[in-house]
Amino acid sequence: MEVVQSHRKSSSNNVIVSILPLYRSAPPLEVRLEDFEFFAIDRLRVLKGISDGLCRGKKPEEMEKLVLDLWKANMRHPQAVEEVNKDIISHFVLRLVYCRTEELRKWFLSMETTLFRHRFRRGSSEAQRALMSEFKLPYKAVSNAEFESLKDKLGQVARSMGQTLAAADAIFYKVPFEEVPDLVAGRRVFIHKGHAYVAINQVVSLVVTQFRSYLSKALILTNRKWTSTIREQEKDRLTPIVEALCTSYLGPDYSQQQEFGEISIKDIDQVAKTSFPLCMRHLFEKVKEDHHLKHGGRMQLGLFLKGVGLKLDDALAFWKAEFAPKVSAERFDKEYAYNIRHNYGREGKRTDYTPYSCQKIISVTPGIGDHHGCPYRHFSEENLRAALVRMGVSSRAVEDVMDKVHNRHYQLACTLTFEAVHGSSCDAGINHPNQYFIDSQRVLQSKNGSVA
Repeated sequence: MEVVQSHRKSSSNNVIVSILPLYRSAPPLEVRLEDFEFFAIDRLRVLKGISDGLCRGKKPEEMEKLVLDLWKANMRHPQAVEEVNKDIISHFVLRLVYCRTEELRKWFLSMETTLFRHRFRRGSSEAQRALMSEFKLPYKAVSNAEFESLKDKLGQVARSMGQTLAAADAIFYKVPFEEVPDLVAGRRVFIHKGHAYVAINQVVSLVVTQFRSYLSKALILTNRKWTSTIREQEKDRLTPIVEALCTSYLGPDYSQQQEFGEISIKDIDQVAKTSFPLCMRHLFEKVKEDHHLKHGGRMQLGLFLKGVGLKLDDALAFWKAEFAPKVSAERFDKEYAYNIRHNYGREGKRTDYTPYSCQKIISVTPGIGDHHGCPYRHFSEENLRAALVRMGVSSRAVEDVMDKVHNRHYQLACTLTFEAVHGSSCDAGINHPNQYFIDSQRVLQSKNGSVA
């Protein structure tokens, strides 16, 4: 797969590609640099949607629908061959992105395997058997004589899953039980003398095990190539894209508040109590308490306030008033006012800076005396519990939030906090502090008939 600056050549070799690629090798295509990034971002939306669904404990049938909806929304193309190309290209780009550390490899392997499992299940029986053939699985169907001798036992397993033996299909494969751990753990196969008897409609477990094993090895090899050659060779072109993709924010731009208009200084105390996420609420309380914030805190809170609709003049007045007990007006104008105007695009390069996303906030490392960052990641457990209680989160909900924190699902912890505070579900999950604010205002508006 060669990345080029200009147009991409379409494949004209009439190569037949499976509907569900196994990603054995990079495709012989030239890929435009913008497609290299855009395709990867679209697939990343699918994988992150799957991750959110799994972390929220969605049921198998809910995950089936979620994966289908995510694929339709992000990966579909009017031309079938282009959809296949996008599928393969995006996989290999993200393989490069996520090969670089053990943690990244583990996440990518898990999400891609889940995606593969659901897509395989939706395939026809013919397509499934074709994929089994491609993997060269060394399993033969159980003979009629052996099937008849075990028919009663196999029927018991089928009935325990709410099926009849005919519905489960009379074709079984005899495989070492350790190769289908998920079926064994779920008691969905009959085991006899070290072998599991796998029905044709359960072969997904066999194929997925092979796919996961292959992809795990491929990620290690890709990491070696990245470290030894690719990173240095592409340092001025692909490397910056690859290194940024795994922390890319994929949601809307919240640099300007549009839905609820402006907020003024007189409203800010009230909306901070009702609609600020914990990360911003903490910073807001600290600037009120200490009459100062270090640079990281000022940037995080300042850009958030800009995004919720605080205009430049009001922002200058807000910060100047809060800093007044410790900072003179002259010093404020000299040391702080420029940066505030700069964030609003009125100084320097005139860039209209965007508020920080959850991913950016989670990734920072606050120093001593800093108050920015993500409370779910950076607070001690004692301080986080106390902060949640002050927000009005019930004891039971606090435990649910802490469970997500312990498993490092910080955005899901924030989502559960939102749901506990507002008494309303947030199926999309929280991915941005300004999204939290907007969703909060919507809930309050629907309950009160006006924005709080």
